[in-house]
Amino acid sequence: MSDRWIADRMHLIDASGIRKVFDLAANMKDPINLSIGQPHFDTPQPIKDALFAAVNAGKNAYSQTQGIAPLLAKLQSNVDAEFGHADRKVFVTSGTSGGLMLALLALVNPGDEVITFDPYFVMYKHLTSVAGGKVVPVSSYPDFRLDVNKVKAAITPRTKVILCNSPCNPTGYVASEQELKDLAELAAERDIAFISDEIYRSFCYDSPFISPAKFNPQTIVIDGFSKSHSMTGWRLGWMHGPESLMQQMTKLQQFSFVCAPHPVQWAGLSALDVDVTESIDDYRRKRDFMLSELGGLYEIAPAGGAFYLFVKAPWGTGTEFVTEAIKNDLLIIPGNVFSSQDTHFRISYANEDRTLQRGVEVLKRMAQR
Repeated sequence: MSDRWIADRMHLIDASGIRKVFDLAANMKDPINLSIGQPHFDTPQPIKDALFAAVNAGKNAYSQTQGIAPLLAKLQSNVDAEFGHADRKVFVTSGTSGGLMLALLALVNPGDEVITFDPYFVMYKHLTSVAGGKVVPVSSYPDFRLDVNKVKAAITPRTKVILCNSPCNPTGYVASEQELKDLAELAAERDIAFISDEIYRSFCYDSPFISPAKFNPQTIVIDGFSKSHSMTGWRLGWMHGPESLMQQMTKLQQFSFVCAPHPVQWAGLSALDVDVTESIDDYRRKRDFMLSELGGLYEIAPAGGAFYLFVKAPWGTGTEFVTEAIKNDLLIIPGNVFSSQDTHFRISYANEDRTLQRGVEVLKRMAQR
């Protein structure tokens, strides 16, 4: 195969970050895996039962591109009750990642700029590049707060989107109501599209979740079942925002993903009635355990939500620290996968208690080097 076959956009995507960690760990016999960004509990049984029932009932063909009517109706009812916006419509996506791709492709022209906060979820940079745009990272170090003045300073005539993720992957930071209000109002004032990635909204441990859509009715919200209901492999998400924009994204989905998996949509309808409070409470307890064990030894970012700790390496770079951790059978992710800085590492505490205890023991030893 000739190199000239490969499109230029593919060279803008670096798939090596997390893969290097897994390559280093390939020969680990009993790894302490604190790297995986997904819930450790199984999908609740009523949701699995609903999937089996849908498959057995023959719900296996394409659905409408925008989603099955019962799921759309229930989601729309929930969104209307929360926001009360006349011009806010829902459609069902093939995962939240699919929704993010549709949003960026529908909004970003070649050369447009997308402002996001550093550290950021890895997909933001690469999907913006695929759309022909440029990510403009705004540093949130050292406390990971969302400073509206830094965003103002980063805005140029090419700024098309501000992308916000709270609770945040990788830091676990939950933005304050004032931070979100300031950002939402700035986007409205400057006529900039505002995307709120709310996939971790269920995982808020110290204060209620707040959506910036509360302050800016044009906010585009991305949500889904993957994290809250442990359905990462089921690829079911949804979006809501101004109807005309949702129509454009639905059109794009028709010629890409076609639709979210049809039987999974019926399972999603069931999932909306499943109480996940017990799982959220368990993760709060795990968060508290990790902070109590490591807080005196490490500098850890405020961790009010999601299921991550973003920890400053006590010596060396983040990559050097992670490399040494892997030699001790501990699998974690270097912060430079999510950031322009290489000072931190990410821990996922979505794990069994025994695994967390083993990880804590290694990290305690490594802190005393």
